[in-house]
Amino acid sequence: MESTSTPLDLQQLDQSHYLPVFKRVPLTLVKGEGCYVWDDKGNQYLDALAGIAVNSLGHCHPKVVQAIREQAGRLIHISNFYVSPPQAILSRRLTELSGLDRVFMTNSGGESVEAAIKLARKFAHQHGRGGEIISFEGCFHGRTMATIAAGDEKYQRGFGPMPAGFKQIAFNDPDLLAQAITEDTAAVLIEPIQGEGGIRPASAELLSAARELCDRHKLALVLDEVQCGIARTGQWFAFQQTGIKPDIMALAKGLGSGFPVGAALCSEQIAEAIDFGDHGTTFGGNPLACAAALAVLEAIERDQLVAYAAEQGERLLTRLRREAESNEWITEVRGQGLMLGVELAFPGKAVVEEMLKQGVLANCARERVMRLVPPLITPAGELDHIVDVLLAAIQEVANRE
Repeated sequence: MESTSTPLDLQQLDQSHYLPVFKRVPLTLVKGEGCYVWDDKGNQYLDALAGIAVNSLGHCHPKVVQAIREQAGRLIHISNFYVSPPQAILSRRLTELSGLDRVFMTNSGGESVEAAIKLARKFAHQHGRGGEIISFEGCFHGRTMATIAAGDEKYQRGFGPMPAGFKQIAFNDPDLLAQAITEDTAAVLIEPIQGEGGIRPASAELLSAARELCDRHKLALVLDEVQCGIARTGQWFAFQQTGIKPDIMALAKGLGSGFPVGAALCSEQIAEAIDFGDHGTTFGGNPLACAAALAVLEAIERDQLVAYAAEQGERLLTRLRREAESNEWITEVRGQGLMLGVELAFPGKAVVEEMLKQGVLANCARERVMRLVPPLITPAGELDHIVDVLLAAIQEVANRE
């Protein structure tokens, strides 16, 4: 360890040694509590990004910290050759909440979607179908080779050749989806709400058509709820507001409230296509990660955060849409629960920077969409302050145009 008596230039260390794949904000964060974080100069920031919809319970939630500490002192890793209490209990809990039957634990969203793709293809091959996965323009499913092949073209540049077996069509066009399905199709992969795509909800028509078409053709309907799952939208899972149910679902982000953990869930019908050795993971589902996830689920349920996210999200959505009626710089407001997008008439980078100056961490998706995904525990007053700062920042930037 470096001597604490010698101040380190952490920004310079990062620039000198870390792979330059992130456009960093020139900010070094050293502490977090609840919906706030602090930098190395002692400045406090209200967090409207929550680690990109990860910190569902905010920063250093006491119950999560306690669960991690206790489990770390008991058992951290044993491999999946053996059963651990946290994994078994978490598996049961996730099936209870989702209505799906089987769980495979992962370390991340990308791994969860990879597992979902493999499950879908194994099921398809068992029924004599090809392995093609249909996804949608504007989607984002991760950074692995398969998930970028399913995703936006901009993430594929320079990494070819892409894995085969992926087809992308326009979002929210049920007729186009029906036309795209062939004998080679294995699954339809949808985010109920596109996150990186600009907080764009899948229409009820698309989801209904996808369910019906998958049933008709014996395909797997795969929902990527990595960003919109775990109470974020005012239900445990976004699909629960739609009247449909997936065959396979990918989770991560909010499941661990900051601890790296994900899951791929599926129906018993899908699970029957899997044999021993078909998939695996070294670290996924380790006792420490599962203990953290269990603590997160327990806290969300105990503190009624599903209902709170729905209530506060509707309140903020109503306010923002009312503001948009008289604000020429806001072109659309959309989202569900505490997953909201405010589309601007100009690029949002400067708005993010202005909000930072005013003490709020925010983010822009798809260049023009201000993404608001604060911790689910954020008090109503702080949520109002986030909106106040957002509106003030928009006006400040617009005045410069």
